[in-house]
Amino acid sequence: MMADDWQDESGYLPIGDHGLIGDLRTVALVGTNGTIDWYCCPRFDSPSVFASLLDAGKGGSFELTADTQARTKQFYFPDTNVLITRFFAEDGVGEIQDFMPIPEDPREADRHRVIRRVSCVRGTLPFRARIAPRFDYARQSHTVHLDGGRATFESPALTLALTASVPLETDGQDVRAAFKLHEGEYAVFALDRVHAGLESRGCPIAEAEDEFAATVRYWRHWLSASRYRGRWREVVHRSALTLKLLTYAPTGGIVAAPTTSLPEQLYGERNWDYRYVWIRDAAFCVYALLRLGFTEEAEAFMGFLADRVPLDDGGPAGPLQIMYGIDGRRDLPEHELDHLAGYRGSAPVRIGNGAAGQLQLDIYGALIDSIYLYNKWGEPIASDRWDQLSTLVDWVCENWDQPDEGIWETRGGRKNFVYSRLMCWVAIERAMRVATQRGLPADMRRWRQCRDAIYRQIMRHGWSDDLQAFVQHFDDDVLDASVLMMPLAKFVSPTDPKWLSTLEALGDGLVSDSLVYRYDPERSPDGLQGPEGTFSICSFWYVEALARAGRLDEARLAFEKMLTYANHLGLYAEEIGHTGEQLGNFPQAITHLALISAAFNLDHALG
Repeated sequence: MMADDWQDESGYLPIGDHGLIGDLRTVALVGTNGTIDWYCCPRFDSPSVFASLLDAGKGGSFELTADTQARTKQFYFPDTNVLITRFFAEDGVGEIQDFMPIPEDPREADRHRVIRRVSCVRGTLPFRARIAPRFDYARQSHTVHLDGGRATFESPALTLALTASVPLETDGQDVRAAFKLHEGEYAVFALDRVHAGLESRGCPIAEAEDEFAATVRYWRHWLSASRYRGRWREVVHRSALTLKLLTYAPTGGIVAAPTTSLPEQLYGERNWDYRYVWIRDAAFCVYALLRLGFTEEAEAFMGFLADRVPLDDGGPAGPLQIMYGIDGRRDLPEHELDHLAGYRGSAPVRIGNGAAGQLQLDIYGALIDSIYLYNKWGEPIASDRWDQLSTLVDWVCENWDQPDEGIWETRGGRKNFVYSRLMCWVAIERAMRVATQRGLPADMRRWRQCRDAIYRQIMRHGWSDDLQAFVQHFDDDVLDASVLMMPLAKFVSPTDPKWLSTLEALGDGLVSDSLVYRYDPERSPDGLQGPEGTFSICSFWYVEALARAGRLDEARLAFEKMLTYANHLGLYAEEIGHTGEQLGNFPQAITHLALISAAFNLDHALG
């Protein structure tokens, strides 16, 4: 089979057969066949340039592959986000080094350069390339101008320039190249954004070598700040590098995932756009990065909140939205792109996210917990920020006792979710800690009364005598993996009899191997059709809960099993399917932060 024929008969690689490169403003997904099949420019949430991941026929791609029968393997250059795809053929071995430089000059950063260095490391290999952009989610046409080793793709909204060290030819819409390399020879392709203030420039082989070295230095220097020295250093650092790739440097926002509409179930309707800043996910990321010693990223997210999220601006769902644009915008209208078929025909393809207007009370706990941790491990909270935080806590005290859509963004109506109440308790409790530690002014009597009322309500109405477990929502008998956060948030002791009983019930009802379902949609209708895979974040929560309960052998085995469900690069999508395949948007930030937390706490428990 040819090197690019590892995809199935539908023309799609498995979701997990991809690596990620980026420049802290956007990313590109590179398949194990050497094809870039997802790339948005100039930002994470910009319209796509390459989107064959969502429509193999119409979406557009940047193919680069050995033009002969070959096996492929993919790995990251050690301790970096430089991706290497290798081709093993009868006549030789070749590789592609894919990366996006991270320039210090803001003007050069606006180029969003994608560099693809091709080399033959043994023998002789023929290669071929096809660069086929389809601008604005394949809705805008473009023209191609070819001038020697440079091709310019111009659309109404975006212009890209391709420079190459090998001859190019065009058929009027796409650009192609065919070339042969002998051992030790290189070829270079560089794709740049250009506009009136940013001229096109070439990328000769020597310059590409310099850019490669600079990019390696950048990532290794960044990673050197990590304080983690535990048992799972390599996978923890890969997760940290991934979280950094999902950070939008100009604002400090962290996207939940860099993709949209990758299905949680093939041919289902659970396809969502995750290219936004979820308050919950980003706050948890701050926790994970702080534990590793990356205080600058935590400070940048606090800056995002301070500059772009007014905490005293009450909207219809309270002073906080559950998500924001990477620039802080609140309006994220959701609509479907009917002209795209979807991954393996799994429509709909959605852009925007209608859940932005939902009421999810748990985000207040996630946010205030991250501020508490930043105050503890980073910088002390400023006085004006404390006033805003106090306003948030007062709002929680007034509004915690109401139904909401919950952490899983259900579309089946509001309910009294136990997890939402738990995180309201966290919001008040953590604010009380900060006030006490710093001697800051607070209505402690009111806060304490509300905190204790939430605790008693959860104990009374969030517990099922029939299941002998804490449940999904009040006065019902439905299990939900989100309650795994109870001991992690220090709401209950990890050895409390009620908690140990809950852990047993979750293990019996929602755990399959080491994998954890978030809930059973048949028993708890969520307004959407069809089943789903197991949620990887819940699986790592389960590991941590086992470890905190003293069940260390089980926790370690479950963690090691979870590592086998990662893709070949150590990356995770949102969910794991029935046969171990990655499902949902990829890679997902919150899964990687849960891995970091589980590894950190399990390693500590093992001693």
